[in-house]
Amino acid sequence: MPNVESRRDLPHHRRLGRTDMMLSEIGFGAWAIGGSWGAVDDEESMRTLHAAIDAGVNFVDTADVYGMGRSERLVGRLRRERPGENIWVATKAGRQLPTQTLAGYTREALTGWVDQSLRNLETERLDLLQLHCPHPDVYDSAEVFGVLDDLTTAGKIRYYGASVETVAEGLRALAHPNLQSIQVIFNLFRTKPLEQLFPAAAKRGVGILARVPLASGLLTGTLSASSTFAADDHRQFNRQGEAFDKGETFSGVPYDVGLAAVEALRALVPGDATLAQFALRWVLMCDAVTCAIPGARTPEQARLNAGAARLSPLDASTLAAAGDVYDAYIRHSVHAGW
Repeated sequence: MPNVESRRDLPHHRRLGRTDMMLSEIGFGAWAIGGSWGAVDDEESMRTLHAAIDAGVNFVDTADVYGMGRSERLVGRLRRERPGENIWVATKAGRQLPTQTLAGYTREALTGWVDQSLRNLETERLDLLQLHCPHPDVYDSAEVFGVLDDLTTAGKIRYYGASVETVAEGLRALAHPNLQSIQVIFNLFRTKPLEQLFPAAAKRGVGILARVPLASGLLTGTLSASSTFAADDHRQFNRQGEAFDKGETFSGVPYDVGLAAVEALRALVPGDATLAQFALRWVLMCDAVTCAIPGARTPEQARLNAGAARLSPLDASTLAAAGDVYDAYIRHSVHAGW
């Protein structure tokens, strides 16, 4: 893969597309500290956020619907408790709509969501606002992206991007000239973005944020057939897409299939790494990716995630073997779907 030194000012940092945002290669995905992952304790979440920053993370990704503002407020508190530190924050908007329709993305609605996030995050300007997996028609709407341009001009947001479900949606989003980032599921179990989306984004100078890099915990290697999940954990209630796109849960991979693939991957993990770190390092081997954003619910998880950026690059034979596992176990389940 091409080298990324031209996009690095510091070790383990990459520039987000055409922006001035130099992000740590491992960020912090703040969905789990908001909700939909079982019970969560705010003080433990704060310790986890601080542990991530202490370990070198400088980017946090959240959304207004993660606990309906809970996650954003915790991230705002983090910034307040670490004055003077450069912590980039991205949030998302659009999923407050009871039903996803293009008609719901009005100027009034978009402005209201932004104002609410500004209050939650205790800031005067959002670093990065992302459309949050909107209705597909939104990607073709010059009006919606015009509102985002106006919010940028007004100083309410610094940059904007889109969080997408599918490669096709990402390619449509790239048509908008002021789009600065694409967030997409990318991991050892979801490799399709490599084929068209990442080259197209690189050509346009658009950064990539890799979400669900650990496949909802499957790629940590800590889950088993006997693992159980709370009723309010999406890994229990959304396996078939009952609440939102099923690709957000275990990357759309059937649970038993994912467990089998994990066992096949274990032999590839170097002795100085965990399976989760190996999976994150695999993501970072793609130079189109600016930052991987795994979640964490404990300080130790946050520290281990951040450590993945310091692992040695994976060699060609290991990458090929990982591709063989994908082809043998995963491709038939997910490749055509997203």
